Amino acid sequence: MKALKYIAGIVLALSLTACDDYLTQTSPDKLTSDSYWRNKADVEAAMASAYSALYFAEYSGDRWDFSEVKWPVESFRQDDVEMGADARNYPNWVQLYDFSYNNGNSQFSIFWKLYYRGISFCNQIIDKVGNMSDKQLNDTDRKQLLAEAHFLRGFYHMQILLNWEKIIIRDKYITSTSQLSKAPSERVDAWDFIIAELKAGTELNSTRVNEQVGRATSGAAYAYLGYAYLTMAAEQADKKTEYLNEAVKAFDNVKGYSLESDFASMFNGSNKNCKESIFEIQFTLSTANGANYSTQMHRWIGTTELLGWDEIAPSKTLMNEFKKEGKLNDGWYDARLYASVFFRDPYFNDGTGKMYGYDWDTWMTDELGKKEEEIYDRPSFRKFMPATLEALYKTNTDVNFTMMRYANVLLMKAEALNNLGKTEQAIPLINEVRKVHGNMPPMQGTSQAAVQAQIEHERMIEFPLENFRWYDLRRWGKTAEALKAAGRTGFDNSRLFYPIPLTEENSNPLAKK
Repeated sequence: MKALKYIAGIVLALSLTACDDYLTQTSPDKLTSDSYWRNKADVEAAMASAYSALYFAEYSGDRWDFSEVKWPVESFRQDDVEMGADARNYPNWVQLYDFSYNNGNSQFSIFWKLYYRGISFCNQIIDKVGNMSDKQLNDTDRKQLLAEAHFLRGFYHMQILLNWEKIIIRDKYITSTSQLSKAPSERVDAWDFIIAELKAGTELNSTRVNEQVGRATSGAAYAYLGYAYLTMAAEQADKKTEYLNEAVKAFDNVKGYSLESDFASMFNGSNKNCKESIFEIQFTLSTANGANYSTQMHRWIGTTELLGWDEIAPSKTLMNEFKKEGKLNDGWYDARLYASVFFRDPYFNDGTGKMYGYDWDTWMTDELGKKEEEIYDRPSFRKFMPATLEALYKTNTDVNFTMMRYANVLLMKAEALNNLGKTEQAIPLINEVRKVHGNMPPMQGTSQAAVQAQIEHERMIEFPLENFRWYDLRRWGKTAEALKAAGRTGFDNSRLFYPIPLTEENSNPLAKK
């Protein structure tokens, strides 16, 4: 993504202390927020700042922040993961895992802050671009850039609303501290705002030129619009049918994509922005033009044996779900298991698969110095680990992170159709994902209940580490049930959402209950 090569903090950071005299003086040799907006190139640089919130980089050069914020906040609550040994050294992560957090937890406070920072960049773009002259920005470019800013603003609000029961709608460009005081909106109002923003994003073009790959398209806007409606249907019973129909309409407009047959390639850096990818966070090892978008995600995900920090691992619940249907396809489990997880299995022991050129036992023996009979079977995530041994040994990696894939659209559409009683239309969508990604036969069962159960199974094994599981369980009303079954204690329904961070309450008195 060429735009991301701009310095993300470019003159857009809000000066909330602007009431101080020295900050109100304009230097003739420096750009200010008011003088910055001169042409399309300036807006494109500003847009890079808006996208920078996707990376969760609290400070410049913090290549570990992406993994150390996003996954603890979103994944550690889920039944499909377990904390690695090292993760238990961080109390703020442990609090998320065992649901003992309070509103001072630093990780979800950063999550909240950085997404709102992205929103503030979007607000400034929307405010300033609307005032640029036709000589500065032609009408076609203006419409596309505004649609992009609205999509991102809606996307960021949606990510926050998925984690907090009530959020503060920030739809104005803030120029003073007095504007910070704003009460949280009712949840239905927040959803209405998000829907409007995502609809504005559907005016985007359906494709991007090469140097803009990774930036939002109409496909991304429609996919998230459908996701929003599907979630709203579960939350607002009186409008369930209406919202399910709207979800299907949105998913029908996600066009030009298809499933990728090489499942593992979508997550190891070898097949970036493939035909299945709808919205994908771009990472690069290049430092040209000031780029600083590599990551240490592989260190965070990888176990000690795989040269990682041992922060996260597949849960027994996830492994059991992967193996639920047994070895059906040519003597192997669902192909997604092998593409997502390394574990002790004939597949990784002189079978079809290799772990960076070696089988499981050899790798473990070499790394741990154990005799073969002492080798233990501790699964580790393969998903989002680099494809080659050379890349594994590097400190940084350029493996992209897929935010939205076509498989997700198909399975969400199947869920919406099934809930509408159109079960026969849902089944082929499920089977398509099973066939292409899992090398699995068609599903068994034709009842509405059977199809819902199959969707729940498919989503669990299709999206580990992609951070949809918590939102899925809550949408299905099965959070407590799933966590209890996985032996996870400490949860009750008061923990379905995070509390508004203390940092927000301290700066915004109206945010307090």
